[in-house]
Formats: sequence, structure tokens, C-alpha cells
Amino acid sequence: MNDPAVQRRTIATLVGSQVLGGVGVASGVAVGSLLAEDVSGSADLAGLGGTFQVLGGALIAVPMARLMARRGRRPGLGLGYLLGIVGAVVLITAGVVRSFPLLLLGSVLFGGATTSNSQARYAAADLAEDRHRGLDLSVVVWATTIGAVLGPNLVGLAGTVADALHLPALTGAFVFSLAGFVLAAVLITLRLRPDPLLLSRERARAAAAAAAADAGSDDEVEAPHGSVVRGFRVVRQRPAALLGLVAVALGHMTMVSVMVMTPLHMHHGGSTLRLIGLVISIHILGMYALSPLVGTAVDRFGGRPVAMVGSVVLVVATLLAAQAPTGWSPGLAIGLFLLGAGWSCTLVSGSTLIAGAVPVADRAGAQGASDLVMGLAAGGGGALAGLVVGTAGYSVLGLGAAVVAATIGLTAAFLRDAGPGPRDGGAHAGHTPPTLDPVDSHVR
Repeated sequence: MNDPAVQRRTIATLVGSQVLGGVGVASGVAVGSLLAEDVSGSADLAGLGGTFQVLGGALIAVPMARLMARRGRRPGLGLGYLLGIVGAVVLITAGVVRSFPLLLLGSVLFGGATTSNSQARYAAADLAEDRHRGLDLSVVVWATTIGAVLGPNLVGLAGTVADALHLPALTGAFVFSLAGFVLAAVLITLRLRPDPLLLSRERARAAAAAAAADAGSDDEVEAPHGSVVRGFRVVRQRPAALLGLVAVALGHMTMVSVMVMTPLHMHHGGSTLRLIGLVISIHILGMYALSPLVGTAVDRFGGRPVAMVGSVVLVVATLLAAQAPTGWSPGLAIGLFLLGAGWSCTLVSGSTLIAGAVPVADRAGAQGASDLVMGLAAGGGGALAGLVVGTAGYSVLGLGAAVVAATIGLTAAFLRDAGPGPRDGGAHAGHTPPTLDPVDSHVR
């Protein structure tokens, strides 16, 4: 059985890193498209900064998964924050020298911090009991609320900081990003001990050895794998995990495609940076503040129904955004809040489905594959979003995003597990035979 004290320490450390990393990521997101438009001189290219950040986060998930498989969560998360630090420096430099290619490079590296913030939710699930898995995972997601809501509201102050440092006004937000990533990396390095993934493997080996001794066999737990290709195969073979992948990928694609273009939509309507920051804060509040309730719902009702609810909320949100006028409007603020809430439902339910259905030896690879697909889907959506807004407008973007969101609900309704046992990653998900995933085997 898991040691509650170890899990509490793990959650507390991850919560702290999420707050700090959330400040860094959200500060950059709030002005990313504006800086890209300013440096490139083209509204059509404004979405590429956010797109390259998402793509960078997706690609960085591949080496991060391999590193985690070999050495655990701590060095993997630390790598992401280190790359984010370098990316923030490069983005500030790009704003100073007005180089768009340099801005895109910095955006890719900046995505490493996004990957670390994202992968931290799986670290929270490594040692979680089945009946608490959704809640433990969602608490770490929730912790991002503090930093993520604070970050965009620092945009006004960031201009003052930029003036003091003799930097372009829009680069000041990345100074806060730099500080947040440094502190998050230090916290993870010093406090994430014992490493939750390595400890879960030790417990899996011990459980397998005990089961083998009872059965008179010499079966052992499979060696850990960090390949995202193998991880994707593992996910594809398990309907619950595959549904989780669809939910997190399409939910993230829907959210990112609308969110990255909202600051530009407001800016073209004459909204101030402070008002843009407020709307993004409302959106991020929706993303994270309700996640513990979502996690509790997943533990009680299962991942499948919560994913379907998330799909419905996302459809409503994108339709509200589609009819919002250029600039500021209450409908846009409500739509962006619901966009965040729907994303929370799909992320928490989908991540819990994956964490509960994948064997311990394949966790790093499967979860890396999940974040890779999620990032590629969102990156593609962000790139298309810029083109759609540039040619057809923000309203058409909202309608297209509604179609993507509806696909999640259809998948949840029709993708079913033909085999026996739990199907939806709910409170009893993960109760598979010890040969598949012996960790937490006190109930298996």
C-alpha cells in the first residue's frame, strides 16, 4: 500500500512547481501572439508564435519520456524547465533584435516548460491509490490556477519592468517567465524526493516478486520503456486509454486554437493589454479552478461520462466565441471561461483514463505519446487558427472548433471496450491482473 506521507510530499512539491511554472507559461501566452505580430509585421503570422510553442512542447515530450523512463520524473521535469529558461531568454532577444526566426526558435524551447507543467499531472498519479487517482491528478492541475491567473495580470507591470531594463514593452512578460521557470526547476530538483515514478516501479517489482513466489513462478515486471512509438501502440490497444488520448488531444486542440487568437481578436477591436490580460485570466481560471471537482467526478462516475460533459461544454464555449464581436464583450468572457472548463473536463478525464489503463513499465512512453499527440493536434490547430482568422475571421474559427469538440463526445459514445472489467477509467480503473500493472496491487 502507498505511504500517504510520501504521496502528500509529492503532491505538495508538484503544486509548488505548478504555481511557479504557471506564472511563467501564462505570462508568455498572454502576449505571445502580440509579440509575434509586432516582430513579423503581419497579423497572418501572429499565431505562429503560439503554434511553435505548442509544437516545441510536443516534440520535447519525446526526449523527456526517454529520460523519465531511465531516470525518473525529477530529471525529466527539470529538463523541460531548463529548456523553457533558454527559450525565454531567446524570446527576449528576438524582441530586441526584431528577428522572427529567432522568435520561433525561442517559442519552441519555451514549450519545454509547458511540457513539464503538463507531465507533472502524471507524476501525481504514479503513487496514487485507484480510488483517489483522478483527484490527486486534478489537484496538481488545479495548482496551476494561481500562477496562470496571476501571469496574464502581470502584463501591465511587465511593461514597467521592460522599461526599467530598456527592453521592448512586449518582452517584459518573458522576464516573469524566466523567473518562474528558474524557481520551478530549483523546487523540483531539491524537493521531488523520492522520485514517484521510480518508487512506483520498485513497488511493482516487489508486488510481482511476491505474486510470483505465491504462484511458484519466476515472472518479473517488464523493464521500463520510454519509446513514444511503443507507448502509442500500448494506448491504441486499450480502448480506455485510446479514449483518453482522443479527449486530451482534441480538447487541447479546441482550446488552443481559440485561445491563441483571442488576444488578437480583442486587440483589433481596441482592447487594452490590461483588458486582454483580464479575459485570458478568466479563461485560465476556467481551465484550472474547477479541476478538483472534475477529478472527484472522474473518480465517482468514470472518465467516459466526464469526457462527454467536457465535449458539450466546449461546443457551447466555441459557439459563444464565434458570435462575439471584435474587442471586448461579456459573451466573449463567458465563452473563454467555459472554454477553460471544458478543457479541464477533457484533460483530467483523459489523463486519468490513460494513467489507469497503462502498465507501469510503459507509463513514461505512453504518457509521452499522449502529450506528443496532444501537442501536435494543438499546434496544427493553432497554425490553422491564424490562417482562418486572417482569411475568414474569428467567428469561422469558433464554428470549426465546435466541430472538433463534438468529435470527443462522439468518440466517448461509440468507442467501447469489448472485454470484461472496468471500461471507463473510473474509481475502479486500473484493476488489471498483476502481470499487466502490479503497482498498488493490494486490491489486484
